[in-house]
Amino acid sequence: MATRKYEQRLRAESAQETRRRILDAVYEQLREAPSTPLSVDRIARAARVARPTVYLVFGSRAGLFDAVGADLLQRGGFASMIERSAHPDAREGLRGGVRGVVEMYAAHRDVLRVLSSMALLDSAAVGGAVGRLEQGRAAGMAHLAGRLAEQDLLRPGLTAEHAADVLWLLTAFDSFDLLYTGRGASADATADLLVTTAERTLCA
Repeated sequence: MATRKYEQRLRAESAQETRRRILDAVYEQLREAPSTPLSVDRIARAARVARPTVYLVFGSRAGLFDAVGADLLQRGGFASMIERSAHPDAREGLRGGVRGVVEMYAAHRDVLRVLSSMALLDSAAVGGAVGRLEQGRAAGMAHLAGRLAEQDLLRPGLTAEHAADVLWLLTAFDSFDLLYTGRGASADATADLLVTTAERTLCA
């Protein structure tokens, strides 16, 4: 029985290592050759696995990019961002949430830039994964806007829906990248500007 459990643990560890190697290969290919179409064959070669292994682990090409999206969130500090945005004081939650989004973008800027561009050309796989990430961001911004409204922190006459639209705009990857890459701002400076803009636009 002990031997069987040990073998099961080894198989599970091997499967996790294979999954990690494939995901890392996606990152590597996106960074090194962003203009080259990203096929499953190319990913498999980079990960040193057989093509069917990619489908065995992720189910489909769309499943692979869904996993990449989830991995980007996890490695970029999604849990920390959620914790900070849930601060009892909604104004502090606003600051922590926007800053956390910027930190996630900065952690994997090059990969996110390529994925954003690929999503326009590959709606079935990459576009679906990016779209689901954006749906999550929209829900998060709507929740944050609602908390600001509940605590009477919004400017007079400003609705939670309008606040959600503003937060959606300010936390978009393109908004971040226009400052971070386009203007050469640091992640901290980018976060400071976006946080200040959000507060001055939304809060009383």
